[in-house]
Amino acid sequence: MTETGRSAVVLVSGGLDSATTLAVARHQGFACHALTVRYGQRHAIELEAARRVARSLGVVRHVEVAVDLRAIGGSALTADLEVPKDRPHEAIAEGIPITYVPARNTIFLSLALAYAETAELFDIFIGVNALDYSGYPDCRPEFIRQFEQLAQVATKAGVEGRGVFRIHTPLITLTKREIILEGTRLGVDFGLTHSCYDPLPDGTACGRCDSCRLRLKGFAEAGLPDPIRYAETL
Repeated sequence: MTETGRSAVVLVSGGLDSATTLAVARHQGFACHALTVRYGQRHAIELEAARRVARSLGVVRHVEVAVDLRAIGGSALTADLEVPKDRPHEAIAEGIPITYVPARNTIFLSLALAYAETAELFDIFIGVNALDYSGYPDCRPEFIRQFEQLAQVATKAGVEGRGVFRIHTPLITLTKREIILEGTRLGVDFGLTHSCYDPLPDGTACGRCDSCRLRLKGFAEAGLPDPIRYAETL
């Protein structure tokens, strides 16, 4: 644990990727400040999952910020648009789907950066992934590199040279299978997480959206049972 004694802001959505990212940050010796964004997502049940995950993994503080992106729309997660279902994995990996939320990770990282600067922290963790990521442009390494550079010139702390902001992406080159195995190794209770884009009113995962299908595929390839409930699966 080379980073012992340091603190970090960790974006926690309630999904398995962010839960694993939080566990990685803790394993590296960071005291973690969890940040969750309520952005008007139709799968708001994930906010409850984020609270469960933060409690389970013992964060220093858990902050929730509201930024209602429904006013902008443009995504099946924030507007009255149909969430794609039953797509083959080959189709999921092609193009940018309607579940992409315009500039979401830019907004999330900006909020995390504001929190970090205010708390005088310089490490931010985000669970983006460039392999099993449904084609989102703001999950790519080049986006992260550009934002990291932006952080230095966009903040008082960066301009005054009080520290160098670093965006940690421990999952960015991992498959969903590898993420699940790493989270399991670090003691993540995936039964506390939520991934579905279009859950039933009681929070049960649909089992048919892209996110559910990628999650189920990852657990199958890891040889482990997925501990959450599904309405149906293919």
